[in-house]
Amino acid sequence: MWKKEKWRGLISKACGLVIGALFMLQGNAVAVQAADYWPEGPEVASPNVIVMELNSGTILFERNSLEQHYPASITKIMTTLVVLENCDDLSEIVTFSDGSIDNTMGSGIARDYGEQMTMEQCLYAVMLESANECAYAVAEHVGGTVENFVKMMNEKAAELGCQNTHFANPHGLHDENHYTCAYDMALISKAAYENETFRIITGTSRYTIPPTNKHDEPTPLQNHNEILHPRRETKYVRDYCTGGKTGHTDAANSTLVTFAEKEGLTLVCVIMNTESPNHWTDTINLFEYCFDNFQLFNIVENETAYSSSEGKATDALINNEPFVDIDKTACIVLPKMAEFKDAVSEITYEDESEQVAGTISYTYAGREVGKADIVTTGVKIKGYMFDNQREEEGETEQLPEDKISTFRIKPVTVVIAVAVIVILLAIGFFVKKFADNYYIIKHNMEVRRDRRMQFKTIKKRRKRRKRHK
Repeated sequence: MWKKEKWRGLISKACGLVIGALFMLQGNAVAVQAADYWPEGPEVASPNVIVMELNSGTILFERNSLEQHYPASITKIMTTLVVLENCDDLSEIVTFSDGSIDNTMGSGIARDYGEQMTMEQCLYAVMLESANECAYAVAEHVGGTVENFVKMMNEKAAELGCQNTHFANPHGLHDENHYTCAYDMALISKAAYENETFRIITGTSRYTIPPTNKHDEPTPLQNHNEILHPRRETKYVRDYCTGGKTGHTDAANSTLVTFAEKEGLTLVCVIMNTESPNHWTDTINLFEYCFDNFQLFNIVENETAYSSSEGKATDALINNEPFVDIDKTACIVLPKMAEFKDAVSEITYEDESEQVAGTISYTYAGREVGKADIVTTGVKIKGYMFDNQREEEGETEQLPEDKISTFRIKPVTVVIAVAVIVILLAIGFFVKKFADNYYIIKHNMEVRRDRRMQFKTIKKRRKRRKRHK
């Protein structure tokens, strides 16, 4: 019976073999001649900017994106993300506490003490009308206290890789200890946009909250992002805009996060510490620069340097499927004048886990343009015919008698097998002996033949002599 340790060792070795066979490498990297050209970006007035392609994580444009600044209400993207990840039922009733009304000011939808709304209604108010009291209320509902919810926000930021971020509240009202940077906000926005419910909410132009226990009339909401919805201006509206969040305080100035999709690219643009209307114009100019100059490549559909072994490395384990493969959703972004083969690729094994065996990273013109995980496929090794036991959840389980595979050998079969082996060995011995002495035997036969010939000749001569006498 195979023990669990042996199975793990076998699987580990198999994965190593498959990675080597699945991805045919020359060394550890595939060096490809890459161009140095990167399209020049537009002039922007905002001091802190970043544009990230969300499918690949590629940064297409940035300016001072690591500088710490106050985010204002774009904070609510993180608030909404944490709520969505920790609230299973958006129909839950949120009750507005005294603190949610007394401790917030600025933008809101004039809720009252003890007012009740569903979590879904609250999140629409948070994202569309930037309602501070709603952000406070959902934080209390999910975290138990606002302080605990803020701790959850900071833990999520750390999980996403944010380096220059610290949240002090769920709404973004000014606090000296409440700050982030454009790059970190892009990471947060990327994670939020991967959530389908978030995409629906942020992409909604208008929403109406029905009457509540404190308001007899419906409450209409409008998205404040002018690129998505013409709340005040029509000139900034663009069809490719799919959502976003605005922000403003005297200390933060204008901040803006905007999402856009076009021709396969999914972009997020983060603007911080700027004056209006720079956040609108810079975002539009950056989006159009990216859509005009870049294209998306699916890695699996274009990669030729790493070829699938189609399971051949697993034949020794009696399995025809590969243990690992390239993530089929992974992409890279390149300038439109470049080809996929122009990117330089390299495999690393730094982030190995049960699901990820390694990563193929791509660079172009000295920039990171995307990566693909080498993912495990979930293929399991089947037991051998002589495995009569199986292990489940750390315990050994004896299989039922009718399921046990047996291997019986009759004594007569053993005798016959041994006899056949002996005969074959004997034949082999004599064949080898003959081969080793072939030339000696041949020489002796020739000597005997010559002697017989000589004897016959002598005998004939004697007969002739007798006749002559």
